[in-house]
Amino acid sequence: MSQPGARAMTEPLLTEPLLTEPLLQVRDVKTHFPVRSGPWGRARGSVKAVDGVSFDVRRGETLGLVGESGCGKSTLGRTILRLVGPTAGSIRFEGRELTGLSQRELRPLRRRMQLVFQDPYASLNPRMSVRELLGEPFAIHGLERGAAREAKVAGLLDMMGLPREALDRYPHEFSGGQRQRIGIARAIALRPDLVVADEPISALDVSIQAQIVNLLGDLQRELGLTYVFIAHDLKIVEYVSTRVAVMYLGRIVELADAADLYRTPRHPYTQALLSAVPVPDPERRRERLLLQGDVPSPLAPPPGCAFHPRCPFAMERCRRETPPLYSLERGHTAACFLVENDARERPASTPDASPSHEGG
Repeated sequence: MSQPGARAMTEPLLTEPLLTEPLLQVRDVKTHFPVRSGPWGRARGSVKAVDGVSFDVRRGETLGLVGESGCGKSTLGRTILRLVGPTAGSIRFEGRELTGLSQRELRPLRRRMQLVFQDPYASLNPRMSVRELLGEPFAIHGLERGAAREAKVAGLLDMMGLPREALDRYPHEFSGGQRQRIGIARAIALRPDLVVADEPISALDVSIQAQIVNLLGDLQRELGLTYVFIAHDLKIVEYVSTRVAVMYLGRIVELADAADLYRTPRHPYTQALLSAVPVPDPERRRERLLLQGDVPSPLAPPPGCAFHPRCPFAMERCRRETPPLYSLERGHTAACFLVENDARERPASTPDASPSHEGG
């Protein structure tokens, strides 16, 4: 049996989003973790893992979220799903505010928002068989019983390209790629609208990564899924995403259609990231933009623009002021004073409500 998603990655897996109201709206979300010390556990500061993030995700699109390790990508993904409580800001799902809901009120919405974890070795209960793992979502939400549930579980295995005899096996009996397929099957079991994929291929062999990425694309087209795809591999993000948001130290510094961002990055951090991507053509040479130093601590971020200590184009203004997200052409936004003169209108306080998707 051929594995779903087994084709090679050639052209981008772009799915045109439906032109409706955003499925997900994130406004000025902050997630800070207090740091305590001393015998009384007094707070001596806070780690600003996510520090004022805003964006929209439309139904049917894939928003890629990239950045260095520790920039807050995974924390943002978990905050969106309310697995981590936000410190401030607004998260709306189909227009409904999530930040003030109790866990009991959130429970019906859990069916419609799911997470694919990074590590398939740690995300599956080793004491549960595949039958139990895939049947658990139906049991938790009181859906399908008996033969009907068995049929649903078997159908999930078929979608993942796994044999039905796998039902009575346990996670340790599978390879990493097969485990991730089981994890994906569990996430889509209840046919969610939104899936946050938190680096779903980074723990897998390179030979398996393309299969999983293509499987996610096939499922998106078949089930009408909307993805927030978190990754640090820029080529993978370019392949899967409709739009891409670049994070640095808890903030989005650039957001644009995938084609626009990879063709004309406007923020120096994005330029540096893309300059490090290998070019397969030996005749082409890409000028490297080297960054100095390390990412500052989110416990004590620098004043002004958080990127200025490493930016080769930093000005005195960058050390004093925090740049807003400036609106540029075709829904392209960048948080850098260097693009201020190119901004068509005042700095963007909220995401562009109708981004262009040309080239996708």
